[in-house]
Parts: sequence; structure tokens; C-alpha cells
Amino acid sequence: MEISMDAAGVFIKAVAFAAEKHRDQRRKDADASPYINHPIALANVLANEGGIQDLSVLCAAILHDTIEDTETTADELEDLFGSKVMSIVLEVTDDKSLEKHVRKQRQIEHASHISHEAKLVKLADKICNLRDILASPPADWSAERKQTYFDWSAQVVAGMRGTHSGLESIFDSLYVRHEELH
Repeated sequence: MEISMDAAGVFIKAVAFAAEKHRDQRRKDADASPYINHPIALANVLANEGGIQDLSVLCAAILHDTIEDTETTADELEDLFGSKVMSIVLEVTDDKSLEKHVRKQRQIEHASHISHEAKLVKLADKICNLRDILASPPADWSAERKQTYFDWSAQVVAGMRGTHSGLESIFDSLYVRHEELH
């Protein structure tokens, strides 16, 4: 498989940027894994399970939490990666000034209205989060809290049905697997 040097360079630039921005952050899993593993997992799901080759989508997947969880600005992303990538990232960024329950409700309400590219990133995010919870949930999460997260994720994904049948099928299988375990 031939990848253009321009595309590879831009993608590696996004990975390096996200790694630097998330360098001191850890995931909530029991092992407190490095945060950068999460955006890399999204890009991997999109490229290698979803067959997505759109460089803007793959870069947005890598950068999807930079505005929400670091000091990164939209202008910074636009300057470095262009308006398309910045726009996708903004579409999947929660407004952290709002209370958590409001942010969660907004994700459900807005899922059907975001761009196709943002839906791909959001689908990959939900897939990766469900996989993480199944493999290594946060130590302090009860069975009820995990179930609540899975059910909420299903509501978000319901608003994105018809975006990518393969990714939706992966999500569905993870949801069913969780149901079978509980």
C-alpha cells in the first residue's frame, strides 16, 4: 500500500501534536493508561476497521479531545491542520463550561446534526470507549454506572445511524457483549 508522503507527514504531525498536548494526561481505566492511546485507537478503528482513508477524518480523530481536554484553541488547530480538521474537531467537542448531564444530553440531541465526518469520529470514539470499559473499566465504576454509560452511548449512536454500517455493527456487537456479561 502506497501512502503519500504529504498525507503521512500531516498524520504524524497530528499524532505528535496530540501526544504533546495530552502528555500529562491519563485515562480513567484501572491502569491509568497514557491518554494518547485513546485518540490513536480512534484513528486505528477508522482506518483499519472502518476503511476510512480521509486524512481530515483521521487527523480529527487524533485531535478530537485537544480543544476539550487541553489548552488547545480552534485557531491553533486551524493554523496547523486547516479549517476542515478544525471544524470536525469542534463538532465533536463538548462545552466543558456546561454541567456533565447537560453535555451528555447535548451529544444525544446533536448527533444527528453533525457532519458525516464528525459522525465517523464520534462513532469511533464510542466504540473505543465501550471497548475500554469492557477491557479495563475505571476501578470506581459500578455495574450500574457502566450500564448507564453503554445506554447513553447507544442513544448518541442512534442519532448517527446510516453513517457507516460497519462501524455501527462494531458498536452494536460491543453493546450486546456488555448485555451478555450482565
